[in-house]
Amino acid sequence: MYIIAGLGNPTKEYNGTRHNVGFDAIDAIAKKYKINVDSKKHKGIFGTGYVEGYKVILVKPLTYMNLSGESIREFIDYYKVEPEDELIILYDDIDLDVGQLRIRKKGSAGGHNGIKSIIAHVGTQNFMRVKIGVGEKPKHMDLADYVLGHFSKEERQLVDESITNAVEAVELMITRDADAAMNVYNQKVR
Repeated sequence: MYIIAGLGNPTKEYNGTRHNVGFDAIDAIAKKYKINVDSKKHKGIFGTGYVEGYKVILVKPLTYMNLSGESIREFIDYYKVEPEDELIILYDDIDLDVGQLRIRKKGSAGGHNGIKSIIAHVGTQNFMRVKIGVGEKPKHMDLADYVLGHFSKEERQLVDESITNAVEAVELMITRDADAAMNVYNQKVR
């Protein structure tokens, strides 16, 4: 069984923002595999189903980004999964160009408060992740304003393509392993 969690902020005003691409990716997986993500428990909204024959729990923490680890920890404890092997987190990354993906099996938070919270609550940096590039913050902009802002029309098209790729990366991570996904998706776009 896998817990696949997308990071974001739960209220409507954050829909479609850079910080919510993790939620968008969960929605894309849910749509493709006809999984209803509408149950509430463990400080999150979730749904259970199957991806490529493997049982999954799709999760969107409702704690807001900076406290994502509270929800993830409760799901891990309840479903008794091993973070190193059975947890996949999808989230935004400002160090990647818009549309670029980076798959990792472990690592630091890299300044991302949602990941920082997960590491603190789960007690390990060893969990799989799919970073979805949202582009570098312009020098004149505040970081919070940037990540809580919306994509341009052109950027949105690239992000939508990368979310499709993120779904395929998750499929590879589940059916084969993270290395297989890294070999395919850890390449620069353009």
